[in-house]
Amino acid sequence: MSTTKFAGIMPPMSTFFDAEGTFDRKATAALMDRLMEAGVQGVLILGSAGEFFSMSMAQRKEVAEFCLRHIDGRITTLVGTGACGTQETIELSRHAAEHGADAVMVINPYYSPMSDDCLFAHYSAVADACPCPVMLYNFPAMTKQDLSVELIARLAEHPNIRGLKDSVTEVAHTRRVILEVGTKHPDFAVFSGFDEHVLNNLALGGAGGIPGTANFAPQFICGLYKAFREGDFVRAHELHRVVAALSNVYAIETPYFGTLKEAARLCGLPDLPTHVLRPSQPLSEQGKAKLRALLESCGLL
Repeated sequence: MSTTKFAGIMPPMSTFFDAEGTFDRKATAALMDRLMEAGVQGVLILGSAGEFFSMSMAQRKEVAEFCLRHIDGRITTLVGTGACGTQETIELSRHAAEHGADAVMVINPYYSPMSDDCLFAHYSAVADACPCPVMLYNFPAMTKQDLSVELIARLAEHPNIRGLKDSVTEVAHTRRVILEVGTKHPDFAVFSGFDEHVLNNLALGGAGGIPGTANFAPQFICGLYKAFREGDFVRAHELHRVVAALSNVYAIETPYFGTLKEAARLCGLPDLPTHVLRPSQPLSEQGKAKLRALLESCGLL
């Protein structure tokens, strides 16, 4: 298991807005406080669940600055800084580092497919320029391009590239990275991006998970991590089954950002706004009914 500070449960936080799309600091702070109280080891600010792709650069910087200042070093902070251009990614990465991020998480450019040599040059330039560690972010369902294990192995040779969030359905990809890259580089932290793969990640020697369901039910995935670390594998498996069932939340509507916000509102933070940035749309009434049924089936309502 990874012995670096980059280990554990680090949810990709939702970002909250008012109806006009203005950043809601009070609501976002409420979620951060709840996650810290639940015992997460860190958070990912401006990940996919944080709707970074719908924000201007100025708004991304505003959110990063506020969240980093609010957390104030109490837990590990990762900031998503990926963009389609290298210079924009570098600017956002330097900004996050200057405001106290422990690491930046960089999704690969997602408009045009890139050769491995292009991606290697992109990530190397970001890692060279960024004052804090860089984590890779592989999410082929979104970018339409998988980061190959061979490319990840090349990038792991860079002293400032320190880990990977692997949001893949193909568990063999994560397994290969953990066993082939992580064995050679023990400080290279491999996280599962999909909630239902976190237990498998830990069993293989990975670092943990960056699970979206923690936005509304952190007790289950945090309990799973704690049980695994304590050797209570019966309890870990029990919680794994709940986490796997909750993963159906992502299929209620596309995209799932409004679903996560509505779930967080229903599960203990009733004053949270559920607005999303366009072109995303709020959760429909039919979606709300499906969400309630799912939460009830897992004992959350």
